[in-house]
Amino acid sequence: MTFPERFNLAEYFLDARIAEGRGDRVAIVHEGGQLTYREVQALANRMANVLADVGVEVEDRVLIALPDGPLFAAAFFATLKLGAVVTMVNPELPDEDYAYYMGYTRARAMICDVALERRLPARPKTMHAVFSRGGGLDDELARASPDFSNEVTSKDDIAIWLFTSGSTGKPKGAVHMHHDFAFNTECYAKQVLRMTEDDVTIAVPKLFFGYATGTNLMFPFAVGARTVLFEDKSTPERLFELIERYRPTLCASVPTMINKMLALPGAAERDLSSLRVTISAGEALPEELYRRWSETFRSEILDGIGSAEMFHIYISNRFGEVRPGSLGKIVPGYEARILDDDGREVAPGEIGTLWVKGDSAALCYFGAHEKSKEVLRGDWVVSGDKFSRDEEGYFRYAGRADDLLKVGGIFVAPVEVENVILQHAAVLECVVVGYEDEDRLVKAKAVVVVKPGFEAGPALADEIVGLTRSRLAHYKVPRRVEFAAELPRSDRGKVLRRQVT
Repeated sequence: MTFPERFNLAEYFLDARIAEGRGDRVAIVHEGGQLTYREVQALANRMANVLADVGVEVEDRVLIALPDGPLFAAAFFATLKLGAVVTMVNPELPDEDYAYYMGYTRARAMICDVALERRLPARPKTMHAVFSRGGGLDDELARASPDFSNEVTSKDDIAIWLFTSGSTGKPKGAVHMHHDFAFNTECYAKQVLRMTEDDVTIAVPKLFFGYATGTNLMFPFAVGARTVLFEDKSTPERLFELIERYRPTLCASVPTMINKMLALPGAAERDLSSLRVTISAGEALPEELYRRWSETFRSEILDGIGSAEMFHIYISNRFGEVRPGSLGKIVPGYEARILDDDGREVAPGEIGTLWVKGDSAALCYFGAHEKSKEVLRGDWVVSGDKFSRDEEGYFRYAGRADDLLKVGGIFVAPVEVENVILQHAAVLECVVVGYEDEDRLVKAKAVVVVKPGFEAGPALADEIVGLTRSRLAHYKVPRRVEFAAELPRSDRGKVLRRQVT
């Protein structure tokens, strides 16, 4: 798949819809009303003029720390129109984290909410301006022209940084070019998700997270569809309410929220009939959760895996071909192989390291040369993820290399054990980690969050151990079961295994 040398993502995702005659179609639905594609374009053009007036130029970074809504979309597309580079962060981080992001990105401008602006540390010399909603930006936008001529950019110009999760250190920016995002849109959104202008999307993750930026902004805009954006926190109650009100056809979710929605009292009576598909990513989706969701709501889940390094999902289940417990097959346009530590292909069913290739791969990590060389090897991205693949081409996730446990000299994938524990009626969520016994040998331990109405204690722990013993090889059975009120998670919702003790 090729793209023209002159190429700009704002034109691909937004301006082309107006040129196609779709300018009056509704693009964004939010609590304050709705905006058409033409209105989003005008707002993005105004934002581009505001940024240009303070000296934002080609390749300058713009730091976006906004809640989900029309202004986020406008800031996103405006930055691309200028030929500048989008960097996005969670608008609800601890105050001290913003000093890191402002310094690391060397952003020329920042766009945020007025409440956040008041808490920001002193901005670095590289930052010319901070624009805040409710703090003067509204007036600036009102005065700015709704017309703007996009900067002439190349498909290979830098467009967006996607931050890694930072689970082992400070997050780093995976540097992506304009064509990376269009490539995955053409391969995954259009071919696997089969998105059309009749779709309405909603997402559990927020737009600063590349998974949601793709699924709930780029993908619907690429086909003239509609996105539902809401500022407040994603909760099971809120998701049920919004789905019943706005009738989305596609929901981007994560296993944790799928679990919480199923556990909410009265869930089976809620109306999710508008959903033609729910996408799951970010964590492994246990087979038990897939089964319960499908049976409860009669709605399909397509589980898949993506990464900041590849932008979005590159292995996914397909409509009519879902294999519960697997991540499905490689997305069209991508290649994958599973290698052992010596660089040899492993046999079907064996666990190895995933190597993936596709034209959405990042160029590098900004300011991290050694890490770039370790992960980004020519055309291939070498993650720390361990997988197996069967003879039919279905991939199964075994965990990150440092998550695997070696018990009695045999590798144990925590995900496999967790899948069994989740089948117990009392278990809301769990994580399996390793510990050293009195002989300094590694054993498996399960940390369990119990559903409301069930009692945590020795009796339940014995039941959980008995369940795993009936389904798994003896060396995979947890030697300890402990209980917790909640599991530690990142701002992207991923369980932080290293913080589980």
